[in-house]
Amino acid sequence: MDGRNRLTVRLTAPDTPKAPASRPQLLLRLRPSRGQPELVRRVFDLEPAPGQDRWQATIEPAPAFAEGRWDAYVVPSPGTPRRRLLPGVRDLRALVAGRAPDGTSSPLAVLVPYATLDGYFAVRAWLRPTHAEADRIRVADGAMTVRGRLFGAELGTGAAALLRRRGKGGIAREVELTAEGGHAFSITVGYRDLLSTPGAGAGPGVWDVFVRPSADARPVRTARLLDDLADRKRVFVYPATALDGLNARPYYTVDNELSVEITEG
Repeated sequence: MDGRNRLTVRLTAPDTPKAPASRPQLLLRLRPSRGQPELVRRVFDLEPAPGQDRWQATIEPAPAFAEGRWDAYVVPSPGTPRRRLLPGVRDLRALVAGRAPDGTSSPLAVLVPYATLDGYFAVRAWLRPTHAEADRIRVADGAMTVRGRLFGAELGTGAAALLRRRGKGGIAREVELTAEGGHAFSITVGYRDLLSTPGAGAGPGVWDVFVRPSADARPVRTARLLDDLADRKRVFVYPATALDGLNARPYYTVDNELSVEITEG
């Protein structure tokens, strides 16, 4: 990866000759939901790269990839079966510090290569017309404080954070949002405030975090997308806070979206 969100894939195919007539191709397919057919594919011609039996393709950020997980294959030559790719060294240094695209750009398109749980190479893609990027999260005094940036929209009058409880008819708690200049913001969520939300009940539950850019704007899901991690859930584990027999903690979902989980202690 480079700082312009371009992905260069280099691979070794020992049994693939470099004759132009048999030039291999890189195939990326959007992983379908379970039981659904495979419908979306992207194919890229592989060019000879330095080194014996080495090939490469550079994937530009436009046109953007549909959001989801893209499995990678090589097609050695026309008419031959595709083969799943194994991951090699992934140079993600350009992503580690966090990307900082223009805050007014829309949609936000992100690619992060990763190794799947079963040991293959894949690419995680996000494509969002508006996005609230979570940055630092601080847990203290029965609350979490989140700093972040808004992309694809401006912070205006009536901007706020919303925490929606899953189920329960979409019950939400509005939380004050502090604009910190430009597209930066911070929010502080008191866990006891969630438990006292009318109609939500005081028991276990999951609250998803959104940012509403202005009073009449559609809420935007808060997530952490602009670095080198395709799956944050198992990597970032935040401390739990005890509340009258319950535990509350922030966490990232399988889609790298920010939520608050309240469980029995």
